[in-house]
Amino acid sequence: MNPSPGQTVGPFFHLGLPIDRGNELVPPASPDAIRLHGRVLDGAGEPVPDAIIEIWQADPSGNVVTEAGSLDRDGWTFTGWGRAATDPDGHYWFSTVEPGPTGAGRPPFFAVTVFARGLLDRLFTRAYLPDPELFGADPVLSALAPERQATLVTFREAQGLRFDIRLQGEGETVFLGYPGQRQSWA
Repeated sequence: MNPSPGQTVGPFFHLGLPIDRGNELVPPASPDAIRLHGRVLDGAGEPVPDAIIEIWQADPSGNVVTEAGSLDRDGWTFTGWGRAATDPDGHYWFSTVEPGPTGAGRPPFFAVTVFARGLLDRLFTRAYLPDPELFGADPVLSALAPERQATLVTFREAQGLRFDIRLQGEGETVFLGYPGQRQSWA
């Protein structure tokens, strides 16, 4: 039997992947809510209007949520997981809390997954809080040249934390590979 050709992860995932208030890890009006937002851009710097971004994160104390039910949005429970679709201009946003460090001296971060048309598999990356004095303690960041580190760091602005994702080309976001994962972007 011959293997079937690979399929890309999009653009049809918009039919089944979005969930109601999936981008609200906490309600936007919560006192400790922050906005994590940005744009997804292709290799030419054009917006990707049909991507899906997922985040996983620790709570402000650095605890990772392990209870089932992350798809439930009851209006007050922090779930540690969210999913947002990009708009026609490639923008996405989450209402969440700032994650705490998961280990002493480690920088806090959001784990990020990107689903987009043309990808054979999802892409994994991280969005670190802008706290450079902790970057040397992180094995991912310390293995990168400073200009590549910058692609994994959020920056603060009036609207919250901004994290743009560049799929290819100049300023391409660093994507992470895991054992057994097919490297579809290489």
